[in-house]
Amino acid sequence: MLSHYGAVDLRKLGAWGPVTATLDWCEPNHMFSYYIAEVANSFSNLYTICIACYGATIAVRERLPQRFLLGYLGVALVGIGSFIFHATLLWEAQLADELPMVYVASFSVWSLGDDQPGFNAFSRRAKIRSVFFILFDILFTWSYYLYRNPVYHQLVFASLMLTVGYRTAHLLLWSERSVKIPDEKKKLIGKTFLIGVVLFVFGFFVWNLDNIFCGTLTHWKFNIGWPVAFLLEGHSWWHIFTAAGTYYMFVGVMLTSLGIKDDHQNYEIVRRMGMPMVVRSQGRKE
Repeated sequence: MLSHYGAVDLRKLGAWGPVTATLDWCEPNHMFSYYIAEVANSFSNLYTICIACYGATIAVRERLPQRFLLGYLGVALVGIGSFIFHATLLWEAQLADELPMVYVASFSVWSLGDDQPGFNAFSRRAKIRSVFFILFDILFTWSYYLYRNPVYHQLVFASLMLTVGYRTAHLLLWSERSVKIPDEKKKLIGKTFLIGVVLFVFGFFVWNLDNIFCGTLTHWKFNIGWPVAFLLEGHSWWHIFTAAGTYYMFVGVMLTSLGIKDDHQNYEIVRRMGMPMVVRSQGRKE
């Protein structure tokens, strides 16, 4: 059933035909473009793509292990998939958004599970873990394609993110592997990761406000008018806050992994343009 606000159809069709995705957000569909269903929800993903590319550039410049470059590229892929999803509201595009979210989260669990010295991706233990997580991603892809329940996706994704948080805390606070990382640097890692968690959770909170109070927010949007009304698109803020949160958490994951698998003195966190980044320590460039 189509919903209306006055004479304005909030779910009108565009170039991509009827909505086939299992989710449709509070932003009015095709209000400004025949080709882009949700303008704010689509273009807010540019922040995700840009911040991921920024991190990837640093990883290449500092010659960090390739797993971290792959992680950043995975986050960029999430942003691209989400842009396409919100632009089209098609089921296939929804998969391009939601599946990479699980892949990147499982990749982070894989990375944190590797607490042996060195970055040999072809060791027997690394191969076993890689096979396990590849099978996990394949199984989830198959089951989600058949089940098509967004709550299922959200539960799996949340479980993976909670595992990332627990594993990071375990490595920093209780694991003997991290004994060579000084307490001061552990506190810095923990602070960086915690900022990411807070940003991520706040984004989730705003997203839920958007869902719960959609009717009221839609009324406000039409009363205020655009472009100011774009500021009331809660799901767009979810994209921005979770992108920033993911970046902060990934920086914490990186420095934890590098401190355990290499030498913590070789790496440090610095800030450029207000954003933290992992770089090689001065005088220790390869």
